[in-house]
Amino acid sequence: MTMALRRTGASPTSTGVRLLFVAVFAAAMGWLEGVVVVYIRGLLGIARTDVMPDSAEMMRRMSALAWLLPTEQTREAATIIMLAAVAALAARRFRARLGAFLVAFGVWDIAYYVALYALLRWPPSLATMDLLFLIPPHPWWYQQVWVPVAISCVMIGVGVRLFAAPGRKR
Repeated sequence: MTMALRRTGASPTSTGVRLLFVAVFAAAMGWLEGVVVVYIRGLLGIARTDVMPDSAEMMRRMSALAWLLPTEQTREAATIIMLAAVAALAARRFRARLGAFLVAFGVWDIAYYVALYALLRWPPSLATMDLLFLIPPHPWWYQQVWVPVAISCVMIGVGVRLFAAPGRKR
């Protein structure tokens, strides 16, 4: 990537390039999360199904493996921490860091669904139900896939604006 930057004359510290690195990190992380969830779906017996069991059934299956829910919750927390850390590295101002976090979260979430579709052909449609988060476990986190994808698109748009907005003069 550095060679490509040199050829275009772009500086690795320019706003667009830093945001591109954030997006590349988030996409790779989204793919990795998709791979992990393929394994988890296999453990839960739903790897190759078109339909996600309802949230009560998912919780029942997860509690059959006592270690799975707390492990998954720490993975989800680590994901948020990693996205926040890369956002903090991408910018100096809080507003730009928040923007980088929103872009990273949105790209990560969309890449996650792309990975699941590429690896399992799941979800079969954006109307498919999914269990989105486990922190905290709650029926509200059981939504159609289009919901997090739409929210992610908004997050990316708002994040780009926040990241690229000029800082206030002091």
